[in-house]
Amino acid sequence: MAKIIAIANQKGGVGKTTTTVNLGACLAAAEKKTLIVDLDPQGNASVGVGLEKTSFINANVYHCMIGEENIENCIYKTELSYLDVCPSDNNLIGAEVELMQAFARESKLKMALEPILETYDYVLIDCPPSLSLLTVNGFNSADSFIVPMQTEFYAMEGLAQLLNTVKLIKQNLNPKLEMEGILLTMYDGRNNLSKLVADEIHNHFPETTFKTVVPRNIKLSECPSHGKPIIIYDITSKGSEAYLNLAKEIILKERATTPKLENQQEMEIPSFDNYLN
Repeated sequence: MAKIIAIANQKGGVGKTTTTVNLGACLAAAEKKTLIVDLDPQGNASVGVGLEKTSFINANVYHCMIGEENIENCIYKTELSYLDVCPSDNNLIGAEVELMQAFARESKLKMALEPILETYDYVLIDCPPSLSLLTVNGFNSADSFIVPMQTEFYAMEGLAQLLNTVKLIKQNLNPKLEMEGILLTMYDGRNNLSKLVADEIHNHFPETTFKTVVPRNIKLSECPSHGKPIIIYDITSKGSEAYLNLAKEIILKERATTPKLENQQEMEIPSFDNYLN
């Protein structure tokens, strides 16, 4: 069964989509069958993996959630053989209104994903920058969540509200939901403020902050306009190295927390050396 990870933060511009696309690509590079679900009406993750906006206007995550299409018909291949995407467009804005009176409206995405969970090792959900019904659907579908946080002065602002939303979802909808980790993004080692914010977050969340820190990197900013994940656009960049390390952290963590069944083979952990050389 796939491990489902929601990438969420109600603040915009903190690296949610960048993390979804590039973590997905790096998991795929480790030969983990990965699906990206673009739950943001802006559809940036869909374009970021190379899809043309006109190619999925009649079959995307919106049509899955309102029951017009099966999810199998809304999944598209990418340049990486182990990476697929269920895209979105601005029609998804209307889904919140259309689902307002629907039965089990918080579970529409969860129900839509059920038929394909045995097909993938990981499903990554790119949530919109808000605590809306779409984000609630993402959390309700997920096993865990990642919070990208920019290393700036207001980084902690809104985190309490996000965690309170997660608490309510755990109490009422999805008791298995756990924090996968906080990911520090856009880190500038030359900036004292970045170091101070990073230290503060590590002090407040020592067990749940990823060791990997994503630097401020021009190549990471450029690759979405080319429709390519960073490991395809520039494998030698610091951004590529960071997301490869993040993928390795997540795979190692899953191995450490997953009970081993009798006669089950040890999970292979990629070294990624061939990608970093």
